[in-house]
Amino acid sequence: MNLASAAYEELHAFLHRPGFETWAKRLPEQLHRAFATDRHGDWDRWRDILQHLPTLPAERRELNAAAITVEGSCDPEQRKRLESLLRGLHPWRKGPYRMFGLHIDTEWRSDLKWDRLAAALTPLSGRTVLDVGCGSGYHAWRMLGAGAARVIGIDPTLLSVAQFLAIKHFLGVQPVDVLPIGIDEIPPNPRVFDTVFSMGVLYHRRSPLDHLLELKGCLRQGGELVLETLVIEGGLGEALVPEDRYAQMRNVWFIPSCLTLESWLKRCGYRNIRLVDVSRTTSEEQRSTDWMRFQSLADFLDPHDPLRTIEGLPAPRRAIFLAESP
Repeated sequence: MNLASAAYEELHAFLHRPGFETWAKRLPEQLHRAFATDRHGDWDRWRDILQHLPTLPAERRELNAAAITVEGSCDPEQRKRLESLLRGLHPWRKGPYRMFGLHIDTEWRSDLKWDRLAAALTPLSGRTVLDVGCGSGYHAWRMLGAGAARVIGIDPTLLSVAQFLAIKHFLGVQPVDVLPIGIDEIPPNPRVFDTVFSMGVLYHRRSPLDHLLELKGCLRQGGELVLETLVIEGGLGEALVPEDRYAQMRNVWFIPSCLTLESWLKRCGYRNIRLVDVSRTTSEEQRSTDWMRFQSLADFLDPHDPLRTIEGLPAPRRAIFLAESP
């Protein structure tokens, strides 16, 4: 399975348009490097799973429900085989999905996040969208369902890309792709996207302001940023910088207050900045399941005080900001 030439053939054609030319030239080498057989010890196994996915007739596709859904004829033996293959891509973290009656109950109920932000968005109809740190592409499918003309997701985690390709196998040819790269590999300042999403990424960046500037550089003039990230309660200038881990995550660098994050956005030149939601993360939204059997949120909180992490830090709260590029 030559992923660079097959899975991304339609995207290659799309990128040969004004504003994307530099990326179009770089993409083949980026894909070759990302899918190199020596990059990840499990890649050959995941690729084998993708090659053996059955071809099943899709009678209905649903992108606007909680679970991204494909329905069609699938006998018990086929469903058993399908389940065995998809479980080989464990752990499934972002979803949920329902494929031919098989419910993939992912760690995150990503539909709950979508419900918190969807009504506040500038309508996505006809827009070209970039989804940074998109995981398996759940929200990218929701963006397409909301009318986006083209969605490009990026995530350097090869397992997430394999999961996306498995789902796309059943959804068919659609203007949605997930690339195995990080934002650093997008040519600087293309200024071509109508909407850019960065959800669950900012606190993993050593330099959050540089990340906000990278995102702005991807947006056309007047384009919309959708920023979702961990926040703390506090005033202007306050931010949490964990000394070691945060909720057992090693790579958490800065967790600002909402006022601090708003000031960062202003400093980076964004305008029309709006805070549209602040919510505490609960075990309804993030939990261990049969499709993600490792530890999850409940294991990362103080068993005697659910408002603190096991490190004694404030428990996860997430905010959603919208802003425009000047």
